[in-house]
Amino acid sequence: MTFMKSMTAAFALLAASTLTAGAADKILRSSDTHPDGYPTVEAVKYMGQLLEERTGGRLGIEVFHSAQLGQEKDTIEQTQFGVIDMNRVSLGPFNNIIEETQIPSLPYIFRSVDHMHKVMDGPVGDEILAAFADHDLIGLAFYDGGSRSFYNSQKPIKSMDDLSGMKFRVMQSDLFVDMVGALGANATPMPYGEVYSSIQTGVIDGAENNWPSFESSGHYEVAKYYTLDQHLIVPEVLVMSKKSWEALSEEDQKIVRQAARDSVPHMRKLWAEREAASEAKVRESGVEIITDIDKTPFIDAMKPVYAKYVTSDKLKDMVARIQATE
Repeated sequence: MTFMKSMTAAFALLAASTLTAGAADKILRSSDTHPDGYPTVEAVKYMGQLLEERTGGRLGIEVFHSAQLGQEKDTIEQTQFGVIDMNRVSLGPFNNIIEETQIPSLPYIFRSVDHMHKVMDGPVGDEILAAFADHDLIGLAFYDGGSRSFYNSQKPIKSMDDLSGMKFRVMQSDLFVDMVGALGANATPMPYGEVYSSIQTGVIDGAENNWPSFESSGHYEVAKYYTLDQHLIVPEVLVMSKKSWEALSEEDQKIVRQAARDSVPHMRKLWAEREAASEAKVRESGVEIITDIDKTPFIDAMKPVYAKYVTSDKLKDMVARIQATE
């Protein structure tokens, strides 16, 4: 879908939604590419409930899930223009726009999910959220994106040698392209919605993602090998259009920001439950799970990627602070 077609479709859908919107006086329209029931979708719905309660019904949220308003690249632009009020997006598509988002997107930058939480809940996370303001967006909160690993339709991957020459879909981010290239594979940036058919038809060999996305997308049906190399623990971000933000009173801005932050623990609880359920479903389906893998060569291969993207003193300092966080 082209950007203008996506904008036209979004306008039509958003206009139609005014006939069925909830009880709040002002409804903020929020986009998500994930299906209804997915933890990020449910977290933004929960935030909407908090807004209605805390504003006495003046503000609410309607979530357009399942990429109803377009894929992430298009919805980012729509949010910048103010066509969409809010958007839950992976950090990857922002990497080429906001340099600070490249740091939590670096391979193996986080030692664990708990380490990621401590970093993104602290000063480093606040700095990254603040960086969105220069790009017609307001960063509200970070959600979990789990740990991302490679899956494919061809063979078990147990070493970097096994990756050589294989074609993997990545998000539309130069950093992710370089990460896959550093491992000896070929990166193919493409929208999330095209991955299933591309694996099925052999356009690509596989992709990389977390347990819930691997399962909810149905990719496990066409990619029967999942290697838990856990190369990325990339948080997802909830942003608001700066145009929509500035239309709110200062009091309502504070309420929106706090409701977003208060939705994070709710999302993390749902995420942990969904991750366990998705893993169980994938394992039961007969997908071969590869856990016997030495990550050291993978980590060492990322040195050129860090050298390319961590160039300024500001970014080097951010990496150092992340690595020093206990």
